Amino acid sequence: MTLKLVIIGGGSSYTPEIIEGIIDRHDQFPVTEIALVDIEQGKEKLQIITGLAKRMIHKANKSIVITSTLERRRALSGADFVTSQIRVGGLKAREKDERIPFSYGALGQETNGAGGIFKALRTIPVLLEISKDMQELCPNAWLINFTNPAGMVTEALLKYGEHKRVIGVCNIPFNMRTGVAEILKCNVEDIEIEFLGLNHFVFGRRVLVKGVDCTANVIERLKDPANQYSPANIVSEGWSTTFLSAFKMLPNPYHSYYFKGADMLEKNLEAYWENGTRAEVVQQVEAELFKKYENESLEEKPTELEKRGGAFYSDAACNVMTSIYTNKGDVQTVNVQNNGTISDLPDDVVIETNALMGADGPRPISIGALPLSIRGIIQLMKNVEELVIEAAIKGDRERLYQALLINPLVREEALAKDLMEDLLEAHKEDLPQFYQQA
Repeated sequence: MTLKLVIIGGGSSYTPEIIEGIIDRHDQFPVTEIALVDIEQGKEKLQIITGLAKRMIHKANKSIVITSTLERRRALSGADFVTSQIRVGGLKAREKDERIPFSYGALGQETNGAGGIFKALRTIPVLLEISKDMQELCPNAWLINFTNPAGMVTEALLKYGEHKRVIGVCNIPFNMRTGVAEILKCNVEDIEIEFLGLNHFVFGRRVLVKGVDCTANVIERLKDPANQYSPANIVSEGWSTTFLSAFKMLPNPYHSYYFKGADMLEKNLEAYWENGTRAEVVQQVEAELFKKYENESLEEKPTELEKRGGAFYSDAACNVMTSIYTNKGDVQTVNVQNNGTISDLPDDVVIETNALMGADGPRPISIGALPLSIRGIIQLMKNVEELVIEAAIKGDRERLYQALLINPLVREEALAKDLMEDLLEAHKEDLPQFYQQA
């Protein structure tokens, strides 16, 4: 029996995380072939990653064939699972997403604010083409998407894509569970958090440890700045006692951009002036990583990869695939179509929530109405996402302007217009849909 996994964006520095995840789960998820796919611009990195992946597989003594190609359709033929980790325009595009907003004194960040919006605009059309190929070449395969912004991309695929077996994953919920386990000094397997909201805007409403509600205890401990959970790309100094006592929910690291905006902007601008954009820092980290990856004596994922900010991505993706393959029926936090899970949001939008994961995919666990304290802001953020998706599909500048203007990290009329014009021009090559009607 064969079991084929295709990794689109195979030349990514994150790929060794996935290879490690597959190796660790091979007794439950016996992949026989991993096909790495990239584009011409990523050819050199793809070759380096392919070599490292083969060495990792050889060291682990697993019967997995590693192939690599620049021909996506060829790789997709006969796939059982497909993962997506692409970055349209590369890190140079991310640098523009960060640098241009900073030049206006606004937040520059790759998945939030104007930068996140433009990443979605570049990414959604490409993923829709992949969806079309999958429906033709591997109609029964599951697409596990962790291309950011994962929520918007997943919603666009489920609304407008031809292939509907799509699940979005993110490392933030896994990161939060791991952080809570460290705070409570217990095993992460014993932790269950009830998540509700959207990708990069999700809250933890309840924390259970072996079925016992420990939410109040965790909230109390989070009042200590030493007890935090945050990926390498987000600097967090914790949350005030007032905030935690009032909301009685776990915020996620990205909430800092919205609820501590002035402070985060100041810190990000300081970092920008000292070290350049986060994209420039990541390019340096990647250059060092790929030097290590090239070393033919390297046979495992280097610890330096954690500096990329994507720790636990492989766990999130590999756990989903393993549970589908084994029909496990466990609880996982994923991006799925709402379909009544949150009564305050439309059925066809994508939310980030807990779901039972089995052979038929995710079955979201009902949430009902959102708490009044966060209902409005989640509805607003979802409204932004819906406008961005329509803008990406249709090349609609009016929808794009609306999305920028109501986004809490922009909000100013003139700023929205200036950011739109400058970022459209900067990314013109990767946004043809906005110029076809001009």
